[in-house]
Amino acid sequence: MRKFALITGASGGIGQAIAAELAARGYNLYLHYNSNKEAAERLVESLSVHGGEYSPIMADFSRQGGYKELLPSLFGVDAVVHCGGTAAYGLFQDLDDEEAASLFNIHVLNPMLLTKALIPELLKRKTGSIVFIASIWGQTGAACEAAYSAAKGAQISFVKALGKELAPSGIRVNAIAPGAVETQMIAGFSSEELEELANEIPMGRLGRPKEIANAAAFLLSEQASYITGHILSVNGGWYT
Repeated sequence: MRKFALITGASGGIGQAIAAELAARGYNLYLHYNSNKEAAERLVESLSVHGGEYSPIMADFSRQGGYKELLPSLFGVDAVVHCGGTAAYGLFQDLDDEEAASLFNIHVLNPMLLTKALIPELLKRKTGSIVFIASIWGQTGAACEAAYSAAKGAQISFVKALGKELAPSGIRVNAIAPGAVETQMIAGFSSEELEELANEIPMGRLGRPKEIANAAAFLLSEQASYITGHILSVNGGWYT
């Protein structure tokens, strides 16, 4: 029997890669998106070769309580991958209140409360796996990304705490902390800046979305059955 996984932020680069990997492994998928409906629909079309059920669902996580828009469409979720998000570059003193609220709604409050809403069903089954796509900046902090680093740090602390809380019930909670990955999040960087960035990384290159997807699939699988509350760094040796 196919399992059902929910992927938040499925229309983004990492979300799409995770969807492709999980579909290939036999999952049915709920594919959350916010504004990029066309990307979500293209994703569903590309996944059709795997013969599963793939349902795009819109919800605006930048709003307080936006996660509630998903709930009526979710039935029997076995796994959750939280990978929706956006960065906020600039000096902290220039961050306005609305941007700060949106950032924490997207990365922290809506994912946390969505997880809370899904836990009762997982508790009935005594099984389930939850994975957050956090960030290296949640581990080390980054200048000019103070609020984003704080949000990702909150995700990491939440994963460590909830992993302990749900472990006796057979539900695992983990996170991946990617380094620099080839996605739209760094599309604004010049080629010179990207080259400098790659030269800072011991492996000499940026990460690929497929590599984050492989890590997520591993953490969801039975191969990771004794791993919970863990933050898996996938960063090419950068800032370790």
